[in-house]
Order: sequence, then C-alpha cells, then structure tokens
Amino acid sequence: MPESGEATELRTALLRLRRTSGLPVVFGGLLSDARHARIAELSGARTPALRGLVISAGSGLGGKAIALSRPCAVSDYTSSRHISHEYDTAVAAEGLRSVVAVPVVVRRTVRGVLYGALREPLTLGDRAFDVAASAARDVEQALAVRDEVQRLLAATREQIGDPGTVPGTWEDVREAHRELRALAPRITDPALRDELLAVCGRLASATGAHREPATGRVRLAPREVDVVACVASGSTNAAAAERLGLRPETVKSYLRSAMRKLGAHTRLEAVVAARRAGLLP
Repeated sequence: MPESGEATELRTALLRLRRTSGLPVVFGGLLSDARHARIAELSGARTPALRGLVISAGSGLGGKAIALSRPCAVSDYTSSRHISHEYDTAVAAEGLRSVVAVPVVVRRTVRGVLYGALREPLTLGDRAFDVAASAARDVEQALAVRDEVQRLLAATREQIGDPGTVPGTWEDVREAHRELRALAPRITDPALRDELLAVCGRLASATGAHREPATGRVRLAPREVDVVACVASGSTNAAAAERLGLRPETVKSYLRSAMRKLGAHTRLEAVVAARRAGLLP
C-alpha cells in the first residue's frame, strides 16, 4: 500500500532536520484529532520504543508544544520539572536526554509535532531551534498546499457535476483550472497530483462542443500550459512568475515557446489557440 504524501513530507523534513542540526535522533507525527499525535516517523533511533507512541496535548514535552502551539525544550527530559512524565519509559529506553519539540501549525491549528534529541543532558543552542522550526515550516507549507488542493478539487467536482455538464460560469471554471495548474508542481503525492491533473483535463475539455475542429494536435509542456493559463487571466509575466514560483525570464521563455507551437503572434492569439486546442477551458 503506497504511503500518503503527508508521510513522505514528514519524513523529508525530519531527515533535513537531522542532517542540518546535528541532532542524532529526530522523530515526529501528525495529529489524528484535535488532541492526539502518533509518532510515525523516526530517524537515528536505536530501539522501537518511540514508534507508535500516542502523544496527548499537554502531556510530556511534545504534548506541551501542542497545547501551547510553540516550541518547547528540556535539557534533561527525565528530571525536568517543566513537563509531565507519562512517556519517561519510552524516552529512557531510547536514551534521550536533551529534547526539543516544535509544533506544526497550519492556519492557527496544530497539525503535528517534530522532535530533535541528544543522548546527553546539554542545553540546545539557537541553531537547533532554528533548524527545527524551519523543518516544521516545510511540513506546514506542504500541508497548506494539500488543503488548498483538496478544497479546489471538491469545489471543482461540484462545478463539473456529471460528465458533459459544467454548472457555474466559465470564468469560475477557468479560475479553478488556473489555480489547480499552479498548485500541481508543488504536490509531492503522486496519487493526489494525478487526480488534480485529471480534473484539470476535464475542465480543459469541458468546452469541446464550442471549439473549431483542429487539423493537428498541439502539445505544450505542462509549464507552458501553466503560463498560458496565467496569461488568459490577464496576468503579466511578473505576476505569472510570482504565482508559479518562477523567474520572469523563465515565464517569458515558456510563453515564447508556447506561442511558437500554437502559431500565435500575440498573447491573446495564444490564449484563443490554446482553448481551441483543448488545452484551456
């Protein structure tokens, strides 16, 4: 069974945390509900003691970080007076002493917690805190993108309805298509990305009955389609670059290439030709 995109993103962030901070043990998990996170990813652990551990808000160091929605740290976990000690057995089995816990917060809601730890009772420096916070931000951004994609997909499915029908205005459909195309390159989960692109394809083909017959199939690279979609919304090259996370010069290059393939001499001609070719709704 393929793992979720969230698991991949969490593991990637933890590996980056371990590599860049020098902390030998890192672990973490996402919340299953408003108050509980399950430790699902570990790197550098010597025992399975922490794997699958369910952390409750307010309990232990990670639970404190979840409850307060801010990073927390201790220099000697088992003797600290600033946390509760429900998880001492698992922590001691792994030999952890100095630990930092950073919550993953998306739109003011805690969605997970990342930990970094030493096996010596030392005070963690600012670098460890900064790298841990940066790793949490990576997960936050990935989750925020996934949330937005799911929202757009749900709204777009409602707009599309049954095959062959597209309720709502064409501008609504076109805006949904533009937003989904812009998010696609940021999705690391292959299944979600394939679903997103499939919906984009349905949106792009929705106006097929209104197109003029084409003599040959025009093929544009995905980023060329993205750029033309932004142009269709009236975006300048600079605005398209910001939206797509590209440099303005790169956008200009993609647009020039797309125009050549579409046989267009102006931006408007490129948009019209892309719609006739079924590349845009």
